[in-house]
Amino acid sequence: MEFLLSGIMAITWQQCVMYAVGLILIYLAIEKGFEPALLLPMGFGAILVNIPMSGVLNQIQEGVGETHGIIQWLFETGIDASEALPILLFIGIGAMIDFGPLLSNPKMILFGAAAQFGIFFTILIAVLLNFDLKDAASIGIIGAADGPTSILVSQILHSDYVGPIAVAAYSYMALVPIVQPFAVKLVTTKKERLIRMDYNPKSVSRTTRILFPIIVSFIAGLIAPQSVALVGFLMFGNLLRECGVLGSLSDAAQNILSNLITLLLGITIAFSMKAEAFVNVDTLLIMGLGLVAFVFDTIGGVLFAKFLNLFLKKKINPMVGAAGISAFPMSARVVQKMGLAEDPSNHLLMHAISANVSGQIGSVVAGGVVIKIVLDILAR
Repeated sequence: MEFLLSGIMAITWQQCVMYAVGLILIYLAIEKGFEPALLLPMGFGAILVNIPMSGVLNQIQEGVGETHGIIQWLFETGIDASEALPILLFIGIGAMIDFGPLLSNPKMILFGAAAQFGIFFTILIAVLLNFDLKDAASIGIIGAADGPTSILVSQILHSDYVGPIAVAAYSYMALVPIVQPFAVKLVTTKKERLIRMDYNPKSVSRTTRILFPIIVSFIAGLIAPQSVALVGFLMFGNLLRECGVLGSLSDAAQNILSNLITLLLGITIAFSMKAEAFVNVDTLLIMGLGLVAFVFDTIGGVLFAKFLNLFLKKKINPMVGAAGISAFPMSARVVQKMGLAEDPSNHLLMHAISANVSGQIGSVVAGGVVIKIVLDILAR
């Protein structure tokens, strides 16, 4: 009987907190529909890794030696040693994205850069709060609302907070419809939100669509070599989509590959959600700083649109700037919904999608830039 109760007696209050966190993530995934493909495996994984003497983690057993747990093995192999899982996911993401609206309206790519302001603002705040530079940089990337990029940057920089960062990044991705309207209304007037924008897309040739991912990979790689893995695999996925001769591979990348990697990534990242590393004041600070980064990324895009309007005859609805974050296509849909709420005949979706797909590029390039800057500083 004592042997049967040993597991229950070994449970700590911190592990009980993680059981609650896991159940909350599962609830949000199932009942609220918040990023279910990721939050559900993350939540269930958080429970598994916090069971005392859990078989999903490496264990030292008397008379047997070390046994290897599947979640720890997946983490060490697919994330810690190679960052393979988050990088491979970018192939599927790239295959899903249609850059046509952006290519027909190239100026929208500026919003993909402007909406990364919150990342660097939050890095500064995190440093002032005495986080190590590698941890501060990893926390700042949460503002991109791009889970794979957040995981990859924090892992490459060997942050001590991979788990909380992943949870924050995916949580704020799911909360885009709640957080972004608040941030947008904070810095816009009703008159600005009523600005109408005509949509007259130019036709984009097949040659342009094929050359775009190749050229972006060259430019991003030369500016920030550390971004090649992120941008390169994203653009490779898009090349599969646009080349026209690999339809079955493009479909597989969009569906089979992305779903499988998402599933594995969600439960694997739970390795970083062990109670002793997760339940502390720093985790709460990271969640708060992630929200700051997300809000100021949104505000940065909106304020940039307002700045451009000082010089443009045909004004840009500032809400479109908010779609410059990486949460595709959720952010574009939020802007469209807000536009229709202000004026039921004002359709901003395609403009917002243009900014949104540029935000996908912007976030991975920003991640590469941050990695390069931090590694250069630490090397001195």
